[in-house]
Amino acid sequence: MAAQQLEDKLTCSICLELYKEPVTLLCGHNFCGACIRDWWGLCEKVCPECREPFPDGAELRRNVALSGVVEELRATPGPGPDPSHGARCPRHGQPLELFCRTEGLCVCCVCTVRECRLHERVLLDAERRAREAQLRATLEVTQQQAAQAQRQLQELQQRSSQIQNSACTLTSGISGKFSRLLQALEMQRVRALRDINVAKTQALEQAQQEKERLQGHLEAVSFCDRRIRHLLEHLDDWTFLQESQQLVPPGPLGPLTLPQWDEDQQLGRLKESLSQLCALLLEEGAHSGVPAEAADLGSVDYRNLTFDPVSANRHLYLSQQDQRVKHLLKPRGPDGPGSFELWQVQCAQSFQAGQHYWEVRASSHSVTLGVAYSELTRRRQGPHTDNIGRGPSSWGLCIQEDCTQAWHDGKAQRLPVVSGRLLGVDLNLASGCLTFYSLEPKTQPLHTFHAIFTRPLYPIFWLLEGRTLTLCHQPEATLPPGLQEEASGLSGGRQGTSATPVARCHHSHGPQNRPSCSPGDLRPQL
Repeated sequence: MAAQQLEDKLTCSICLELYKEPVTLLCGHNFCGACIRDWWGLCEKVCPECREPFPDGAELRRNVALSGVVEELRATPGPGPDPSHGARCPRHGQPLELFCRTEGLCVCCVCTVRECRLHERVLLDAERRAREAQLRATLEVTQQQAAQAQRQLQELQQRSSQIQNSACTLTSGISGKFSRLLQALEMQRVRALRDINVAKTQALEQAQQEKERLQGHLEAVSFCDRRIRHLLEHLDDWTFLQESQQLVPPGPLGPLTLPQWDEDQQLGRLKESLSQLCALLLEEGAHSGVPAEAADLGSVDYRNLTFDPVSANRHLYLSQQDQRVKHLLKPRGPDGPGSFELWQVQCAQSFQAGQHYWEVRASSHSVTLGVAYSELTRRRQGPHTDNIGRGPSSWGLCIQEDCTQAWHDGKAQRLPVVSGRLLGVDLNLASGCLTFYSLEPKTQPLHTFHAIFTRPLYPIFWLLEGRTLTLCHQPEATLPPGLQEEASGLSGGRQGTSATPVARCHHSHGPQNRPSCSPGDLRPQL
């Protein structure tokens, strides 16, 4: 306690620290030499404690005795600083006990009598409590703002991720559509040039025939003219009369038949094809993925299909009015002119417009179903036992025991494993979508192809030895008026093959309400 009191006596009232090079004023008060000089640089030249003036001619002299005492005190170790020892007023050296709100400074009791007597003053602890309340309120606001900023940042990140995913999906879809559009445009270019060449050939053939007719008539006229001149120059009357009776002049020339050639007709067909392609490209929703619900299949046209016997491989046996096919080891006979060398068969019907739905039941796995253009080769090429989806002119779904794959243009996409016993196919030529469904044990979409279909499509199938495929029919459905011509127009393939009725389905094709396939017809036969 004595040491603390001694330290208080040896503390400069300006800097509130132990004296450094202390000096003594004429009034007897002591200060650090640097502190008093700085103080006088800011205020009048008086003593900070007693306010006694310091003469201008007087000099500050160092207090040697006080300096020695301070040095001794500094050299003597003592207890740490007393936390109860408060700061002192730099102007009066008194403890700071109040807070002047007017000046925003901590002041002593002397300040309240002199400088701050008219200012608003409060105790230090009261001001601290007020300031603490303000800071806590500010802290609560800043925490709320931080939480709000965090939520907004998370929302922004989610939105950015959504934009990125949507852009990637849109880019992929648009790239695929433009790739198919370029392919379709190339096919249209080849077809348009071929049609122009065919029309040109026909027109030039007509022109050649007309040219030959005119040249023949000119030769006949020229020959007749030469004989007439020869007779007119003949002197013998008998010869003249005899030969003139035998002279037969050529018949009338007849009107000129110009070859048929219409540029507008050629361009018109091309413009119509290009307009359809552009419409398919820009159709709203055409880039969407697989439909979320399969129950909407009840609103499309259900097709009762039949297999084409001419196309069937020699190991494939048709029965039940060409609605069922089975693969057996023993061949029926040699390959026919239109049959597949591969274990495949296509349907007699083809589709070029509208929306169509059909179903097929398989006895087991190791089957492929799809659609193809008529130019799909029927000869084996390469090591594969099927060519459905191996090129650009066919699309297929391959059901194996351990995997399911969607094939097109030689590229496969792996899909989840399904039973593959009852399958549905939805072909929407208007929107360019081909969707495969698994219908047992529940209805679920498997895969959707997006393409610009430019020619009639035939349903086509491949099956391994011992497998059986049955086309599901719906005999109870009636053919709506006006669809008979459409059904006839959908018949494809060979001459003399009548179209299988096309039934419009008016109910859901869910697992509980299947088209009529008798259980006896659908037993697995391996």
